[in-house]
Amino acid sequence: MKRWPLLFLLISLCLQLRAQDLDILIKGAYLIDAKNGIRDSMDVGVLAGKIARVAPQIASGDAKKVIDASGLILSPGLIDLHTHLFVGSQARTFADGFSSVSPDNFSFRSGITTMVDAGTSGWRNFETFKKNVIDASQTRVLAFLNIAGTGMSGNPDQENLLDMDPEKAFETLLQYPDILVGIKIGHFTGPEWTPFENALQAAEMANKPLLVECHLPQYTLAQQLEKMRPGDILTHSFEEIEERMPIVDEQGMLRSFVKAAYDRGILFDVGHGGAGFWFSQAIPAVQQGLTPHSFGTDLHRFSMNSGMKNMLNVMSKFINIGMEVNDVIERASWQAAQAIKRTDLGHLSEGAVADLTLLKLHEGEFGFIDAGANKIEGKYKLETELTMKGGKIVYDLNGLAAKKYTY
Repeated sequence: MKRWPLLFLLISLCLQLRAQDLDILIKGAYLIDAKNGIRDSMDVGVLAGKIARVAPQIASGDAKKVIDASGLILSPGLIDLHTHLFVGSQARTFADGFSSVSPDNFSFRSGITTMVDAGTSGWRNFETFKKNVIDASQTRVLAFLNIAGTGMSGNPDQENLLDMDPEKAFETLLQYPDILVGIKIGHFTGPEWTPFENALQAAEMANKPLLVECHLPQYTLAQQLEKMRPGDILTHSFEEIEERMPIVDEQGMLRSFVKAAYDRGILFDVGHGGAGFWFSQAIPAVQQGLTPHSFGTDLHRFSMNSGMKNMLNVMSKFINIGMEVNDVIERASWQAAQAIKRTDLGHLSEGAVADLTLLKLHEGEFGFIDAGANKIEGKYKLETELTMKGGKIVYDLNGLAAKKYTY
């Protein structure tokens, strides 16, 4: 009989250990998870780097650390579909150069857990990019491979037709299928269709999307969209540069061939950059039903200090010109993941990697700037409160997860 108290003690200890089966519990946030159709206040529990539980109520005693997220938005980790990250020592280039930026410097503070490099490297120098940047970054870095062998290395190298080898590009895609999400064509000024056709060939062989960065002045936008397949991505979608034919005409009307491409499944990415986003294009496009599928920033050394700022600033612009907050966040997470065929990302399903972002929607008086230094005023602005990557807190603006220091 004397063994019963000891047995009860052991059972009690086991129950306590079992009760605290979560590493982190986030309570009371408004959860936006497009894949699972959730737009509601929910609790989310994290264990061993994965989403362990999602429920309307999870007891605080079930977790080692509890974060009170009342009044905040809980989103899957955001995905920036257009960045330039191949930072290196070359002074005047993007490929291995100063014009690119280091991903960890800009990702987590903007709620981003996955950055996609937009073809800064090609098949000749991708392994350098992988070794020096991708493997060294805490941010998940994926990439489109440039059809130009040396990527965005400046002229004349990046316009060398002989170096735009679809077979070599395809071989590189096969070698790194978990990192390389597609092929990119852009920054070509010649009259030949060879770069576009070779890029499309490599993308078709790999069954991956083609990213079209419309710096192709010899090809009309109509011609480019006609060649693109459903699931291919046009970036700089709201650019207003006449030789590249904006998507909205002089009368403010969405061009009929643009609407037709949108309806047949061509994806439109923002690609804000330093010159790629104009209110004169975005506002009438949104009003006429063409909303972006993703919010690529075109992050690089110049754009981050101009009108673009960061991805949340880009998303906030679209909220203030008429898109719903829920819709904007869903496109910045789950739709972006689907666009690059990485459906393991962009959602908070139980068992998924615990990449998540806590956002605050501020209400006040804010100004937003486009590529032409035009300004609109808006009432809403998103800001990151906390970012988690693989179950680890990597950014915490106001110490939501920190221990309170008393003095």
